[in-house]
Amino acid sequence: MKHSIVINNILQGWVRMFGHAFRKWWKRRERSSLGFTKRQEFVLGTAILTLGLVLTQLAPIDWRYPMVVSLSVAAWLVAALVLREDLKGVEWVTLLALPVLFTGSVSSFYFLLPVRWLTRVPVAALYAIAIYGLLLTLNIYNVSANRTIALLRAAHTVGFLLTLITFFLLTHTILAFRLSGLTNMSFLALCSAVLILQSLWSVDLEAYISRRVWQLTGALTLSILEVGWILSFWPVRSTLQALFLTTFTYSLLGMAQQYLANRMYKRTLIEFFAVTIIVLIIVIITTNWRELI
Repeated sequence: MKHSIVINNILQGWVRMFGHAFRKWWKRRERSSLGFTKRQEFVLGTAILTLGLVLTQLAPIDWRYPMVVSLSVAAWLVAALVLREDLKGVEWVTLLALPVLFTGSVSSFYFLLPVRWLTRVPVAALYAIAIYGLLLTLNIYNVSANRTIALLRAAHTVGFLLTLITFFLLTHTILAFRLSGLTNMSFLALCSAVLILQSLWSVDLEAYISRRVWQLTGALTLSILEVGWILSFWPVRSTLQALFLTTFTYSLLGMAQQYLANRMYKRTLIEFFAVTIIVLIIVIITTNWRELI
């Protein structure tokens, strides 16, 4: 309990200090504002990030990964700017983590696709739709932290879906580089912990990260790492490994969210487990068992 309180206090102190500096800077800039509405800011932010995504593919190979990092930072700045009015406390981390990881996952996964415009344009269009929907979702979270609104349930669905998509893209990218098992697990642990933390926090949208959320985040991250470590020895393609890890995360995270929302029912558990078992059967069938001989 004391450990959780200390972590919360440190985190809140850091984000409060950064948030205060950001707001002070923004007030100075606000005088020269063009007077955009919030929806117009969403569209403008989406256009900037989508253009940045396309530019990462046109840049020389040596510049691509620095541009991925820069684009991820830009995603944080865009989200912070369009949500600036109500951001406070841990929201500077919990609300803004998903746009950063989603942008980083898409731009990294982009490199694994065939290098032609027939592929680039549809992916860029899908990214634009997704990041716009994500900004709307975060705005609903931001407003709902102060008062309940009717769109919150739909926002939870979109946030959950984009969290899983981000997890799949990040996991597939990590496995595609064929790094050592320890390196893969380190990256997987970091990505999993952040995605799970922000997703569980969004259930109650409290002004702090509760002890239950910290505990569930640790337990779920450890479970995902254990499965990931087992799959690292499994003779199956990286795409199927990422798919099963995402399905496993879907089940664990979905049940954890239902638990936090006090909606844990027997039927819900059966549905989550059934999906995981179906994908596991597919992985077993497609496994190249000859490699183990």
